[in-house]
Amino acid sequence: MGSGDDLDAAIEQLKRCEPIRESEVKNLCAKAKELLGEESNVQPVAAPVTIVGDIHGQFYDLRELFKVGGDIPVTNYVFMGDYVDRGFYSVETFLLLLALKVRYPSRVTLVRGNHESRQITQVYGFYDECLRKYGSVNVWRYCTDVFDFLTLSALVGERVLCLHGGLSPSINTFDQIRLIERRQEVPHDGAMCDLMWSDPEDIDGWGLSPRGAGYLFGGDVVQQFNQTNGIDLIARSHQLVMEGYKSLFNDCIVTVWSAPNYCYRCGNVASILELDEHQHKNYKIFEAAPQETRISGPERKPIEYFL
Repeated sequence: MGSGDDLDAAIEQLKRCEPIRESEVKNLCAKAKELLGEESNVQPVAAPVTIVGDIHGQFYDLRELFKVGGDIPVTNYVFMGDYVDRGFYSVETFLLLLALKVRYPSRVTLVRGNHESRQITQVYGFYDECLRKYGSVNVWRYCTDVFDFLTLSALVGERVLCLHGGLSPSINTFDQIRLIERRQEVPHDGAMCDLMWSDPEDIDGWGLSPRGAGYLFGGDVVQQFNQTNGIDLIARSHQLVMEGYKSLFNDCIVTVWSAPNYCYRCGNVASILELDEHQHKNYKIFEAAPQETRISGPERKPIEYFL
């Protein structure tokens, strides 16, 4: 994949839900690491931009998302993580987004989710999918190496913070996020872990998370964080929302969920959040891709697990 033409050809192939060759994956991942390594842990992004939640390998629903939100590079996107696991097409989903990032670096921002992890992907599908589609674990290794380079958050117009999970008792300011050494496997605890695992909850202060990682945090925590850092909104994903999105604490934080009919059985709708140049919000709801537009996935029951 030495030229722009090669990359464009790979993008077109991935858009058809056809995996690219292992050698192409290796080259793509090497280019992506160079690019991603230059980004901040709080990557600045200009509006207008569209914010996307979990996708989880639901490739045909990602295509549906682009129909609703617009194709890259016409539309700029921030993706908030969890590209892989559970769905049948994690390989094609992650590699397409990665190829689009390399082709249009300023148009695509890829934030790391808790599933962008070696440990989690060995349990919830991506590892097995790579092995099945390529006959070895090499592609999984190339991709999980890239995971370590993904940014931890994006800041849209200095007013909207996008991250995967939530806040951390170890973090009060953006500068503390910027100081995290992100090029590592997701730790089991600490600030980096919390950004990917924590959830908002109707409580005061902090609480223990039933997930076993991260924390629960209340509206008072969000309001203080937003005030300290001069922002209006935190956009995050990480939790299934049947209605596609859910605003909490007087619109201080919103959960955006972008995997419709999650695990091919939950019956939920999905959403994306459009921010215009003045950062006015517009939520767009979409449903799962019609059955006739899909190639049948392998006979495999998704694992019972909701993170």
